[in-house]
Amino acid sequence: MTAIIIGSPLSGIEHLPLQFWNAEGKKGTYLMLDGLPEEGMVEAKGKSPEEIASYFNAERVVIDSLSSIIMDHGIEAGLDLIRSARDQARKDGSNILFIVYEKTHLPVEEIRLQRSVDIFIELRTSVQMNEIERSLIVYKIRDHPAPRRVVPYLITEKGLELSTTSRIV
Repeated sequence: MTAIIIGSPLSGIEHLPLQFWNAEGKKGTYLMLDGLPEEGMVEAKGKSPEEIASYFNAERVVIDSLSSIIMDHGIEAGLDLIRSARDQARKDGSNILFIVYEKTHLPVEEIRLQRSVDIFIELRTSVQMNEIERSLIVYKIRDHPAPRRVVPYLITEKGLELSTTSRIV
C-alpha cells in the first residue's frame, strides 16, 4: 500500500508518520530529508530518488518528505518514486508512506500525486475563536469507498489521538 499524508507543519503532520514508523513496537524505515533525523532514522538529505527507492524493501517505510524530492528533482521524479514504491509494496506486501506539505506544489501536481497513491489523507488545522481545531480526512482508499466522516484529533505526547465519538445534532 502507498499513502500520502498532506498537511501543514502545524497540523501535527510529523506525529502520524512517527506512529506508523513505530507500529507494534517495531521500527520500520524512516527516510528523513527535511529535518534532523532521530535515532534509528536514515539521513536521506541529498539522496537521489533512485537511492531512496533502494530502501523500499522494508515492511513499513516513511519518506519525509516527498515535497523535498519534488522541489529538488521535479514532479516526474516524485511520481516515478511513487510508482516504484507501489510496485515494491504490491510485490512484498509492504506499506510506504509519503509526507507532502500543503501549499508547496501546484494544484495540478497535487492532483497527479493524489491519483498515484492507494490512500490519500489530509490533516487540516483551523482556528475558531480561541481554539485550534484539527481534523483528519481520508479522501481516497483504492478499491474501497472513502469514509464519509471527518475525524477530529488531538496532538498528545503519544502522537495523534483520534476522536471516535460523533456529535448528534
